[in-house]
Amino acid sequence: MTAPAADRARYDRATAHLDAPVAIVDLDAFDANAADLVRRAAGKPVRVASKSVRCRALLERVLARDGFQGVMSFTLAESLWLARSGFDDVLLAYPSADRAGFAELAADPKLAGAVTVMVDDPAQLDLIDAARDGGREVVRVCLELDTSLQLLGGRVRVGARRSPLRSPAQLAETARSVARRPGFRLVGIMAYEGHIAGVGDAVAGRRVRSRAIRLMQAAARRELAERRAAVVRAVRAVVPDLEFVNGGGTGSVQHTAAEDAVTEIAAGSGLYVPRLFDNYTSFTGRPAALFAQPVVRRPGVGVVTVLGGGYPASGVAGPDRLPVPYLPPGLRYDPQEGPGEVQTPLLGSPADDLLIGDKVWFRHAKAGELCERFDALHLIEGDTVTATVPTYRGEGYTFL
Repeated sequence: MTAPAADRARYDRATAHLDAPVAIVDLDAFDANAADLVRRAAGKPVRVASKSVRCRALLERVLARDGFQGVMSFTLAESLWLARSGFDDVLLAYPSADRAGFAELAADPKLAGAVTVMVDDPAQLDLIDAARDGGREVVRVCLELDTSLQLLGGRVRVGARRSPLRSPAQLAETARSVARRPGFRLVGIMAYEGHIAGVGDAVAGRRVRSRAIRLMQAAARRELAERRAAVVRAVRAVVPDLEFVNGGGTGSVQHTAAEDAVTEIAAGSGLYVPRLFDNYTSFTGRPAALFAQPVVRRPGVGVVTVLGGGYPASGVAGPDRLPVPYLPPGLRYDPQEGPGEVQTPLLGSPADDLLIGDKVWFRHAKAGELCERFDALHLIEGDTVTATVPTYRGEGYTFL
């Protein structure tokens, strides 16, 4: 039996008592992926990105492992919820305009001690101060560095449009504005190099494009390593007791960890290994998070129809943002329909071996977004469901 066939048999046996749609996490794969992230981080702690997990039980599981330390959250409301739930080191990765959340943060010593907020503009400090509503707790602050690669005098930009802070001088000046402002304490710097960590460099059937991506990423790593080191020196001249410098992402862990200026690595998608992480030369993970849809129709030879399945991922719309039929291997979408809101036809010879009620297993394009569709994850060890845990949605929270 091939490895995919063995996995399918395990998942089908484990979930035989469960009706699809159903979502699972293979804990053997999840734990192996966690160990590989730690190995690649080479001794620097890994801060787990919660948006890629969106399940408290699995955040707790990975943080109990050696080599992981702290959470990188995606909204202020989520950050406060995690802190109230016992997570004591939560870095909010994005600026917020949640005035009620800032009032709660500034009024509660436990929350203020556990949560660090992201800023890249003094106007964000103004918003926080205006939202305090009498709260006097010191707010922990992290500055975000723009990591984009800029060529031809800035006329060409590669990378996400995030922070406006790019140069050592800009970061140092913003650090000074935080340092001289009562009620705030600068504790960290974050720099997420998404054009390196989040872009596959070995796209099947695209040799020329893949080669161009590798050249771009090599140039981007060199430029960013030099600039990030200069930024850290400049900010430490203002705030010598800076607690952390965060960088990286699943696709760049070992490269970012090699920079002396970086003290910790961010990663999360590498725990689940969704389909977008199949196209990397730097690492190979094991698919850990999957969902199954039931066969409900057999319209003809070489085709079955499953219920639902139209779960596109965020980002620029395209085929790479769609889930992919995974098990049994060999199924593909009907190009006239694709994955649908209420039904999805699947083509290929394996369809003829599927019966009404059988499960077809899919992989989502991105990691945590799968949990926005399901309220529970069934945790599988071997061929047994050993626990069922709620996702954020299952606990009643959809933060974005």
